[in-house]
Amino acid sequence: MKRHTTEPRPGWQETVEEQGCIYPLTRYPDGSLRPYWDESAYYEFSLPEVEALEEVVEELHTMCLAAAAHIVEHDRFADLGIKDARLARRVAESWRRRAELPSLYGRFDLRYDGTGPAKMLEYNADTPTSLVEAASPQWFWMEERFPGADQWNSLHERLVAAWKRQAPLLPPGPLHFVHSDGDELGEDLMTVAYLRETAQQAGLATEALSVERIGWDRLSGRFVDDRLRFIRSCFKLYPWEWLTTDRFGPYVLDTLDNGGGTGTTCWIEPAWKMLLSNKALLAVLWELYPGHPNLLPAYLDGPRELAATGGYVAKPLLGREGAGVTVHEPGADPVVRDEPCCYQELAPLPDFDGNRVVLGAWVVEDEAAGLGIRESSGLITDEYARFLPHVIL
Repeated sequence: MKRHTTEPRPGWQETVEEQGCIYPLTRYPDGSLRPYWDESAYYEFSLPEVEALEEVVEELHTMCLAAAAHIVEHDRFADLGIKDARLARRVAESWRRRAELPSLYGRFDLRYDGTGPAKMLEYNADTPTSLVEAASPQWFWMEERFPGADQWNSLHERLVAAWKRQAPLLPPGPLHFVHSDGDELGEDLMTVAYLRETAQQAGLATEALSVERIGWDRLSGRFVDDRLRFIRSCFKLYPWEWLTTDRFGPYVLDTLDNGGGTGTTCWIEPAWKMLLSNKALLAVLWELYPGHPNLLPAYLDGPRELAATGGYVAKPLLGREGAGVTVHEPGADPVVRDEPCCYQELAPLPDFDGNRVVLGAWVVEDEAAGLGIRESSGLITDEYARFLPHVIL
């Protein structure tokens, strides 16, 4: 794994916007605009390195599924902050019937510097983003800058194939693709638009909608779109913890399709993905696989020995873009926060020329499918991170 600097292509901004990354710049607190898509540098990997990472990702995914099974079998929903008994029952039912429910993708965040084992930082298997730039612009960048080279990137083909395989699990009617109108950058919009395109290439009938325009028909007891058609299946880039707690939450649980029911809505990702996108998963994994080379020690009741040894990171059980994450250096007095948190061993992100890098390794269904790389200035990968392409040489 090496970082190289290079000259951006002339007209790079217009190029990546045409390829779906309509948010190539980030506005900083001082009002300045700086690249989010950053092709002033790139990362180089060897093929054996990527093949080893693929094996790690698929092993971690298998371990996460085992941890989800453990949570359900031992009724540990309270550890995930799921205290509503009805919601817990619906998630457990979703898990037990998962073979009947469409489930598409997820993204592991990994710490890796090319020298030691990759370490799992977290898993977002409900609403992962940075998909568009990983699947499309960085592939075209490679073809233009390094013709004949390769990339860890089979995202597009695997997504289309996944929709084809899972089409028989969908109820009749169009598959609705929804995002929130609150998305100001356009990232959620384009992620959903891209996934809709892959579904259309798989032969599925689709419709676009925003979460805010989903309606509730009291007479039929069904969710409807803005043309009053029943929403029988819906891909939503909208977290389950929001979906089940807003004012329509009770209707979501009432009509949750956990396998072929009538008068229901089949949501993608399914409800059991809540088990994989909760930071409590990190502590359950460490419980089940203590000392595993690709895991970091993690606990739910406090930092334990981590405060005195290598330091720790406190992560809210639910959150994105580094929100609410705090870093505690070794030797600092341990702090147990009021809100439920996961306390994970501090593994500072690798420093490449002053840039802190995290690998986003994609999974489609149960297979490793691609890589996206983000850099940040500090230890926390936040909304000011930059996306850099990579190549296998």
